[in-house]
Amino acid sequence: MKHTYFVLLAMVSLMALVSCTQAEISVIPQPVSVVEQSGTFELTPKTTIVVDKKTEELGYQLMNMLAPATGYLPTVQQKKAKSNCIVLSLNSKLKDLGTEGYKLTVTSKKVLIEAPEKAGVFYGMQTLRQLLPVEIYRQATVKGVEWKIPCVTIEDTPRFQWRGMHLDVARHYMPKEFVKKFIDLLAMHKMNSFHWHLTEDQGWRIEIKKYPKLTEVGAWRKETVIGKNTGKYDGKPHGGFYTQDDVREIVEYARQRYINVVPEIEMPGHSQAAIAAYPELGNTDKKLEVFTKWGVNPNVYNVDDSTIAFLQDVLTEVLELFPSEFIHIGGDECPKTQWKNSPKAQAKIKALGIKDEHELQSWFIKQMDTFLDKRGRRLIGWDEILEGGLAPGATVMSWRGEKGGITAAKAGHDVVMAPNSHTYFDHYQANPKNEPFAIGGFLPLQKVYSYNPIPKALNAEEAKRVLGAQAQLWSEYIPNAKHCEYMAYPRTCALAETVWTPLEKKDYDLFRERLETHLQRLEILDVNFRKLDKAQPVIGRWKSGQTDESFKPLQWDITKAVKEAGTYQVMFQYTGGEHRLDIKSVELLANDKVIAEDAHPGVTGGSTKDNVYTVSVDKLDKNARYTIRAVVRSDGGADSNGDVFLAKQ
Repeated sequence: MKHTYFVLLAMVSLMALVSCTQAEISVIPQPVSVVEQSGTFELTPKTTIVVDKKTEELGYQLMNMLAPATGYLPTVQQKKAKSNCIVLSLNSKLKDLGTEGYKLTVTSKKVLIEAPEKAGVFYGMQTLRQLLPVEIYRQATVKGVEWKIPCVTIEDTPRFQWRGMHLDVARHYMPKEFVKKFIDLLAMHKMNSFHWHLTEDQGWRIEIKKYPKLTEVGAWRKETVIGKNTGKYDGKPHGGFYTQDDVREIVEYARQRYINVVPEIEMPGHSQAAIAAYPELGNTDKKLEVFTKWGVNPNVYNVDDSTIAFLQDVLTEVLELFPSEFIHIGGDECPKTQWKNSPKAQAKIKALGIKDEHELQSWFIKQMDTFLDKRGRRLIGWDEILEGGLAPGATVMSWRGEKGGITAAKAGHDVVMAPNSHTYFDHYQANPKNEPFAIGGFLPLQKVYSYNPIPKALNAEEAKRVLGAQAQLWSEYIPNAKHCEYMAYPRTCALAETVWTPLEKKDYDLFRERLETHLQRLEILDVNFRKLDKAQPVIGRWKSGQTDESFKPLQWDITKAVKEAGTYQVMFQYTGGEHRLDIKSVELLANDKVIAEDAHPGVTGGSTKDNVYTVSVDKLDKNARYTIRAVVRSDGGADSNGDVFLAKQ
């Protein structure tokens, strides 16, 4: 059968090209297989992008990716090219690569990106961009660069089907253009799920036609508390919302980048903004304002049939805007005090023949699960939806560690891993003294990279229930877009590799090397990423089984790292496990004799405090064996893991 091809022909006046050395292949996330060949393919003003009808839209996207920096002005032409071309092709023979896998072949004559599905072609395009000089990301013509691509064969497919990032725009509203940039960056990293947290106590951000007060009232708070509920306020109104046209635009923008947008409409807790707009949704007669503080709020939806109907009306409009199979309903941090004190809620418990308020919440969630199921959608919620019994079709997003995800997977439910130990990007990245104010916790880059979304507690069959993982950006202390970028990057790069790359292919040291080049791309894209700390040598590690609840010594040979006299800092960094590490003291030994000691309480884990110890070598003995000995314990068990670093001051 003869195929019709459309060619996107790049034509422009010749540029004066100056030789530029192609950097070592530096792709993030790391592909499954990379086989390098000799030679390069060079983009020129005559390079064509060859597509057929099914890949035509992708061809135009690639054209728009390449044109601004190269200066080439593409036109569409019906013509088949055999050389000096980039071919985008669907190939059913590659079905073993799955719906998102691809094969990228670069020779000196042409580039071939082929995949069984269009998503795979798109991801192959992202890899192609990363094979080019970093200047390809500039949005203005770059002179003096040879646009060369190394000859290589790459076969690639993701480890997980859910590769996500969450963005909370309810605590602090983020402009539409930033949301689109956020999506662009996810696509660049082959992420495919954007979890859009749209409603909260502090703001309702999505237009609902049937209930206009949700945005007229609920989208605006009169002021915001300063710091962590200090009792002081900034006196500045804050708010904003997305019209339904805005939402359609963003959803379509994401679709073109093969990203599914999962909306979150919080219930039954985190609902004061809605109750402020429609007081009849609450449990008291008290008139509320949109919440101006942070934290868990006692004001939650009541369980009246009219409130269930109200929220299902809201979901009806949400379903019209979002084609996502999954609809997130929150379900977390719902205090039950008002239900305990509500005659109507207690009457509902009695009428339903259920035991308590936890089962009442389960009943509430099941109403939404049934509603969504009838419309061909699936409910997903935070792991609190397990309390009182899980709705039959529900998927669990496990945030309070992995326990909820393990329980759900063993019960036959799908799971997305989002534990606060490894995926909460609102946590500090380093010592709080040198970082922007944050909610707390400690989540450095290496700890994100170390995460494995498949818990050891699951067998092979149960592990299939883990759809993937995602990171969370809660915005209580992230007031604007640039701050959001700082908290997201480069940790998102680490997460992207965690959910795409096979476990056995991951290597943090090699990742950091590639990240050095990758951060140049982010800089060109005007991303306010956190710069990498100076690489420090890992002098040792502690692993599961080496520690328990009692203090005991661990030691590591550092002879090769001690090359001169002076002051050294020893830092402990937790990377995984169920328990943090407590440090009591650190000693420096020369030939088993203590020559320096720093004794003070330190901790590294979910939060980090005083985890750096200072020791000195007054006079270097080149014949001595130097050792670091630390007295440590883990809190509550033996499953603690981490790295020990040494830095010369």
